[in-house]
Amino acid sequence: MARERTPHSLRAMTLIGSMLLMCAPVSAQVFLTVEEAPKAVFPEADAFERREIQSTPELRKKAQQLIGRIQPSIWEPFYITFIAKRKGETIGYAIICEEIGKYRPITFIVGVTPDGRVKDVAIMMYRESHGSEVRYRGFLRQFRNKSLKDPIRQYKDIKNISGATLSVRALSVGVRKALAIIRVVYLTPQTSDER
Repeated sequence: MARERTPHSLRAMTLIGSMLLMCAPVSAQVFLTVEEAPKAVFPEADAFERREIQSTPELRKKAQQLIGRIQPSIWEPFYITFIAKRKGETIGYAIICEEIGKYRPITFIVGVTPDGRVKDVAIMMYRESHGSEVRYRGFLRQFRNKSLKDPIRQYKDIKNISGATLSVRALSVGVRKALAIIRVVYLTPQTSDER
């Protein structure tokens, strides 16, 4: 499922990302760049292998089956993922995702352990005028060790933040989406005709 990007397409994506940052609303808060993000969720890693995963209809269908009845607000056209390594051994995976808060996307990274549990979550960009409290470590810590077997839903196993209800919901859905995509791409054995 992983597709190699050519230097030309990487430059184009970097240019598009830079333009999006320049066009971001005045209230946009940037906390991490794409380069900094994997280290935020895997600080013990000494190397990261970056891969871009196309968001195909097949990937979305498989991921949605794992997510359950909750619908993500966004299916990105592709996902930037990282294989985190320490001394040559894979210690986990990270994926950058977005979900709509109230009006605008929240960009975040989710670190996932090889057994399919959340290692950590970090907010990369927050674009809403209210609700940015979801970026605080105390809130994000709730996602640690969650897997697709957990509800990962506000008022169930994720505490809500008054004034940030839609952001809390967005992150809860987004973390489930991230776990599902990592499961499909990296943790589910592929048959020879799927490779």
